[in-house]
Amino acid sequence: MGNLQGKVVLVTGSTTGIGRSIAEKCLAEGAHVMLHGRDEQRGRALAKRLGSQAHLHIDDLADPNAAQRLIDATIARFGRLDVLVNNAAWVVRSDIYSTTCELFDGVMATNVRAPFLLIQAALPFLIENGGCVANIGSTNSLGGERNLFAYSVSKGALLTLSKNLADALGPQKVRFFHFNVGWVLTENEYHVKLKDGLPEGWPEQLSEIEIPSGKMTSPEQIAEAVAFWISDRSRPFSGTVMELEQYPFAGRNPTRVGDGEEQDS
Repeated sequence: MGNLQGKVVLVTGSTTGIGRSIAEKCLAEGAHVMLHGRDEQRGRALAKRLGSQAHLHIDDLADPNAAQRLIDATIARFGRLDVLVNNAAWVVRSDIYSTTCELFDGVMATNVRAPFLLIQAALPFLIENGGCVANIGSTNSLGGERNLFAYSVSKGALLTLSKNLADALGPQKVRFFHFNVGWVLTENEYHVKLKDGLPEGWPEQLSEIEIPSGKMTSPEQIAEAVAFWISDRSRPFSGTVMELEQYPFAGRNPTRVGDGEEQDS
């Protein structure tokens, strides 16, 4: 029996990358999973592959009404909600000079407002089931790369949201976990770096300064960590912040060689 047997888990941004790996791991642990994304064709292909324990909802979390629709769809399909994983994010390169008001508002809408609205809409069900929330953050929340200004600010806000609500909702038995994820080799990251000018096979050419283990972190490894903390095995802990990187991390994150002008995940 899996560690999430009988649980219903909603994972936003779960048709690709880290979110997809989290969804797959939850299914392997016995959960029913609500998938979410914006690309319907890709989402339907994934849902078909994952089988009847998974269901798909397509929506754009930049729309403030999308959160309620997503929670409603989850309850309509599965009848309950035990775990909310806020993974969806807009990763866009900008610095203090190039960040427009429109861009800043857009990043905050997807990366901060949407998780807040999803938690708010999910709260009655999470309280009922003694559920939990996992917010997928970034090591950039501690300072950030200079060309990830708006993104870094949004992840700092998400970190505060996690810690605030862990304290506020502890008496209601709703737990919160926050994962500051470092550099991960997703399909998107691989192709972004190719566009930036790095050669084929670039992950194998990185120095031990960037990947001390000799191999980049995989989405599956992030999913393993998340799956433990959202399970009952992690009780009674809440408000825990995990930095999932291969070295101690404390604030400054210099721009890496090969970083280009734009990234969207």
